[in-house]
Amino acid sequence: MNKIIEKIIPQPAAPGMVGDGFRVYNYIPGANVPQQRISPFLLLDFNAEVDFPPSEHLRGVDVHPHKGFETVTISYKGSVAHHDSAGNSGIINPGDVQWMTAGAGILHKEYHEKEYSKKGGTFEMVQLWVNLPKKHKQTQPHYQAITKNQMGKLELPENQGVVNVIAGAYNGISGPAQTYSPVNVFDIKLKKGASTHTTLPAGYNTAILVINGSANINGQKAAEHNFVLFSNEGEEIDIKANEDTVLLLLSGEPLNEPIVSYGPFVMNTQEEIVQAIRDFQSGKYGVLD
Repeated sequence: MNKIIEKIIPQPAAPGMVGDGFRVYNYIPGANVPQQRISPFLLLDFNAEVDFPPSEHLRGVDVHPHKGFETVTISYKGSVAHHDSAGNSGIINPGDVQWMTAGAGILHKEYHEKEYSKKGGTFEMVQLWVNLPKKHKQTQPHYQAITKNQMGKLELPENQGVVNVIAGAYNGISGPAQTYSPVNVFDIKLKKGASTHTTLPAGYNTAILVINGSANINGQKAAEHNFVLFSNEGEEIDIKANEDTVLLLLSGEPLNEPIVSYGPFVMNTQEEIVQAIRDFQSGKYGVLD
């Protein structure tokens, strides 16, 4: 049985700026998709394609804390550099993914990579927040730097497209990301007229963001930048591209735990939020200039 489409949400009316380097449309929770409804996913910011002029100033987001969840940055166009209070750093180039487990707490900053910033050009990114189960919220912070060559890849026949498997498994092809609860994240690239089919558990919260192009998804047309939210009925998803199309498919087992959030802190109780803020203010997340 096909997964039932609950609703197709158009692109939010206006983007917002995150720092001075990310011009994003917020779909979760901003497009009326409550965090509990789409658990374990907490936030989805989409920096739709935009051209940044050359700059000696590194646009981005200055030092900020995270605790209790994971951030997943997916680069489609442009490059982002990052540093954290544990001494980690790296560059996320087109096709790459950075999967950061903030866990017990960390300071982080991210900004346009130096050479990209000097040249300017097209920029297109997604940032996804994935909640951590209560028992893992105090996990020590760490990263998974996943390059495009490390992805699980399902090549469609006759060069009609590819599914890059970031996390979970697509038709038997597994992705490299290690997760703390069952999560599927698929980067799907289809040529005009190409189709693909997959099966996901009925009880998983599932959605598709149309990054570029348009497609028929389980018989309904989804236009560019639409967000397709599925109800928890049925298991099968059929996609046919109406033009060259890029889609991001998210699916995960709901955590069914309380969600209490305050900015960059996501815990299970208000008391834990208060403690997270105190830990941040007392310097327990380390130091980052």
